[in-house]
Amino acid sequence: MQDTWLDLVHGGCCVGCGRAGRSLCRACAAGLPVRGRAARPTPCPPGLVACTTAGEYDGLLRTLVLAHKEQAVLSLARPLGRCLAAAVGPFLAPRVTTVLVPVPSPRAVVRGRGHDPVLRMARRAAARLHHPPHARVEVLALLTTRLPVADQSGLDAVARRRNREGTLQVRPRARARLARSGVPVRVVVVDDVLTTGATVREAQRALEDAGVPVAGVATVAATRRRLPVPGGRS
Repeated sequence: MQDTWLDLVHGGCCVGCGRAGRSLCRACAAGLPVRGRAARPTPCPPGLVACTTAGEYDGLLRTLVLAHKEQAVLSLARPLGRCLAAAVGPFLAPRVTTVLVPVPSPRAVVRGRGHDPVLRMARRAAARLHHPPHARVEVLALLTTRLPVADQSGLDAVARRRNREGTLQVRPRARARLARSGVPVRVVVVDDVLTTGATVREAQRALEDAGVPVAGVATVAATRRRLPVPGGRS
């Protein structure tokens, strides 16, 4: 009911093609990626773990990410969560709980948007993937911001990395909860878009400094030059 109401508020049309109805029509939904693939920033931040993504940050996928994040079209969390689930898929393992750790946005940004888009998509992805005993997936907001982050638009890879260094930290209570779980876990950092890798590398750094190993990074989309090019060059 909430999604239907939001669809009406936002014009009652598909954000992809403009067709009257829900925020994403069946035809556009059918065109979304269903499998994760490897992605790698170039240049790559030193020490960055393996990264996967659902698809290229372009066309329909880019439109959905922006509409969900900036325009609060919350009903898009479900299809975007399916894309994120596809990217997380390669990191799943039997008899291990996969813990999705969303990259946090600054509190002021979350207040301004009225929601936390990455956390919302992560929860949708986990719900799709969690099928005990074959797959156990949960979301844990382990990270929080500790320093302000300047606007990264227009910054190159090196400047983005410097802008992000030391800006995240682990929540002590969430870390304690993870330690008390007593079951094998595999931690995967999740975000909406992989660009230079500076943000996810900082998330990895904060987790590993707190003694939390990171198995990989999964994103909904990656910018074009972050994806492998046929022939082995990136």
